[in-house]
Amino acid sequence: MRKQVLLSHAFFRKRGDTYSSISLPHTWNNLDGQDGGHDYWRGVGEYRFDLPDPTPGCCQFIQVEGANHIAEVRCNGLKAGRHAGGFSSFTFELTQFMKPHDNSLDIAVDNGPSDVYPQMADFTFFGGLYRRVFFIETDQAHFDLSIHGSQGVLVTPFSSGHTRIEAHTVGADGYSVKARILDSDGRLVVQDETLAVSKTILNLSVETPRLWLGRQDPYLYRVIITLEKLAKAVDRVELQLGYRSYHVDPDEGFFLNGRPYPLRGVCRHQDRQDKGWAISFEDQEEDLDHILAIGANAVRLAHYQHDQYFYDLCDAMGLVVWAEIPFISMHETKQAARDNIISQATELILQCKQHPSICFWGISNEVTLGGETELLYQDLINLQSHVKKLDPLRLTTMANLGAVDKASPHNFISDVVAYNHYFGWYTGETGDIADWLDSFHKTNPDRPLALSEYGADALVLWHSANPCNHDYTEEYQALLHERMLSIFETRRYLWGTFVWNLFDFASDARSEGASRGRNNKGLVTYDRKIRKDAFYIYKAYWNPEPMVHVCGRRFIDRAPGERDVKIYTNGETITLLVNGNPVEIKKAEHHVAVFTDLPLALGDNTVTARTETGLEDTILLRGVAQSNPEYVVPAEAGLAGNWFDDKTGEPVSLCFPDGYFSIRDKLGDLMDNLEASPIAIELLQALSDQDGDPNTSKMLEQMMTLVKGQTLETLIQRAGKIVPPDLIIKANQRLNQIKKLAD
Repeated sequence: MRKQVLLSHAFFRKRGDTYSSISLPHTWNNLDGQDGGHDYWRGVGEYRFDLPDPTPGCCQFIQVEGANHIAEVRCNGLKAGRHAGGFSSFTFELTQFMKPHDNSLDIAVDNGPSDVYPQMADFTFFGGLYRRVFFIETDQAHFDLSIHGSQGVLVTPFSSGHTRIEAHTVGADGYSVKARILDSDGRLVVQDETLAVSKTILNLSVETPRLWLGRQDPYLYRVIITLEKLAKAVDRVELQLGYRSYHVDPDEGFFLNGRPYPLRGVCRHQDRQDKGWAISFEDQEEDLDHILAIGANAVRLAHYQHDQYFYDLCDAMGLVVWAEIPFISMHETKQAARDNIISQATELILQCKQHPSICFWGISNEVTLGGETELLYQDLINLQSHVKKLDPLRLTTMANLGAVDKASPHNFISDVVAYNHYFGWYTGETGDIADWLDSFHKTNPDRPLALSEYGADALVLWHSANPCNHDYTEEYQALLHERMLSIFETRRYLWGTFVWNLFDFASDARSEGASRGRNNKGLVTYDRKIRKDAFYIYKAYWNPEPMVHVCGRRFIDRAPGERDVKIYTNGETITLLVNGNPVEIKKAEHHVAVFTDLPLALGDNTVTARTETGLEDTILLRGVAQSNPEYVVPAEAGLAGNWFDDKTGEPVSLCFPDGYFSIRDKLGDLMDNLEASPIAIELLQALSDQDGDPNTSKMLEQMMTLVKGQTLETLIQRAGKIVPPDLIIKANQRLNQIKKLAD
C-alpha cells in the first residue's frame, strides 16, 4: 500500500548563506513581508532533506503541497523536476535517483519576479515551502501521481447520484480498479470494479442520494478507490464528495438544490501575523470558526488556490466556495506567463474537482487594470473554454475592476460576473453602490451579477464620534458596512456579495492609517484576536443565533458630544442601561439602535444593552472632559512619517496648509485644477519611470481614470517606495502654492 512520510524538518538557507535547521511549513518572509517598506526579500531559498531509505521494489516520490512561486527539485544532485505555480500541489518521481542509503533531496524555491502569476497584486508574495511535504512510496503498480498534482484519481459527482471516476494507473497490467461509495456512517452504498487500464473509467450510481444542503445539512459521502490484484490492494485513494445542484438566475440570484439560497459571503487570504502563509491546520480551523460565527454561507478564497484542508473544511461545514487562480491585476503578454495561467487553472480544477463546496471557478481578478486589449480578451476567452472543458458542470466567474464599463465585452466571457467596488472608500459615497447595481442590472438584465469586493480600512486604535471616509476608524468601517447590508437586503438579483476582507492581511507595499505593510479592511484583526465592530453587524444580519453587541468598546474615553452609543442586534428592541440604571428603550432598525448623549459620569461607567429576551452585552466607557487626541490617526502617519531624505537621512517635512493643495488632495480634484494637474501627472509619471517595471507603468496609465477618489499620497504609498523623496517634497511644495477655489 501507498506509504506517506511527512517531512517536518529540513535545513534551509538563502542562496549563498549557510544552512540552518528549520521546521516545516516555513516561509522566509513571515516578518519582513508584513512590516512595510515594499522591501521584503524575494529570491531563492534552498531546502535540504535527508530522505528515508527506499524500500526495494517500490517507487519513490516527493509531494509538495505549496511552494511559492517556482520550485526546482533535485535528488542526490540530479534534477527531478521544476514546478511553476505557488499555490497548487505537485509531485515528482524520485525512484531512478534513489540510492540504497544516504539519500538527500534539495528543493530550491524562488519567489522573485518571473513569468509565473501573480505578477503584481496588493498582497505579499511569501516565499518558501509553506505547506506540507511528503515522501511517498508506492508499489510498482499504482495510481499515477503525475496528473497535474492530483492523486491520480478524478471524481465527478452529479446531483442525480451518478458518480464518474477516472483512475489513471501505472504498471497495472492484470490489476483491477475497485470503487466503493460509503455514507457518512461508513456503510457501503454502492461499489463497482473493472479491469485497470492507463485511464480507467468507472460509473457508479447512488440511488436517491442525500443532498449536500449547504449550511443546513452538508451531507458527505466517502469514495474509496483501490488498485487490486487477486483481491489484494496495492494502492488506495480516499476522497469525500457530496451531491447537489445549483444555478444562478439573473433576477432571483443563487439557487441550491432548486431553492433560493442568497450567497452571503466573505473573502479570505490565507496569511496571518508573524506566520505569513506557513499556517497550521489549527490556524485554518480558527479561520473557519470566524466564518461560521459571522453567519456566512459562502467564502471567496482569494486570490489563488488554498490548502486542500480548507476546501475539506468548507465541504464539511456547508460553505459555498468561489475558488480562483492568481490571474490578477496585470495581463502579461509573454507566452510563458500566458501558458502559466492555463497550467494553474488546470491544477486547481483537477486537484479540487470532487469538492461539493466549490460552485464557482474564478478565472481572473481586475486584469483590466492595464487596459482592455484584444489579446487580453482572447486570452480570457481561451481560459474560459479551457476551464469549461475540464469541468463543464461548474460555473465560471470573474471579478471585474470597478471601472470596467457595464457594457464591456469582459462582462460576457464567464458564465456569471462580479465586480469589485469600493464606493465610500476609494471613490464616491457608500450609497452610490445602489444606483450602480440597479443600473448594471437594467443594462444587462440577463447577466447574473455579484459584488466580489467592497469595504474600508479600519484600525482598532482610531475612533471618532463623527466618522468620515479615510479616517481609518472602526466607526467609519462599521457605518459603511451597515449601509451596504441595507442596500443588499432589497436586491435579490445579486447572486452573491463578498466582503473584502474577513481578516486583515499583509501587503508590504502599503503604508496608511499609521499601519505599515498591511491591508486593514478585515473585519477581524491580522492576529485573529479582535473582531472589529463591523463584524457584528454582519452577525446580526446573517447569524440567526440571538445576539447583541455594544459598539465602541475600544472608544473608551468619551467627552461631551462623543457620548452616543450604537447597538447591533437581531432582536427587536433594546433596553439601554448606564451604571445599571435603565435609560431608554428603542426598536432596532436594520439591526441597529442608536442611543444619543448618554448620561455618563466622569470616570468609569458601565453601558449595558439588553434585548427583549434578556440577552445582554456590557462595555466600559470613561466620561472625560476633553476628547482624547490619541484616537485620531496622526498627520505624520502619512508620507511625513514614512519617507526620509536620501542625502541627510532626516524625516521628510511636508506641509498641508488649509485652503491650498497638497499631495493629500484627491487625484480627481487635482486633475480638475489647471495648475495642479501637471504636477500630479509629473509625479505619477515618476512613479512609472523609477523602477522600470512595465507592470507598474501599465497600472499608472489607468490610474487617473480608475482611482480619482484616492489622494496622491495614497497612490504613492500603494505603489511603494519607488519615488525619490526630494521629488515628493518638491511636488508638495509646488502644490502648496496653489490656492483652492472657494466652494
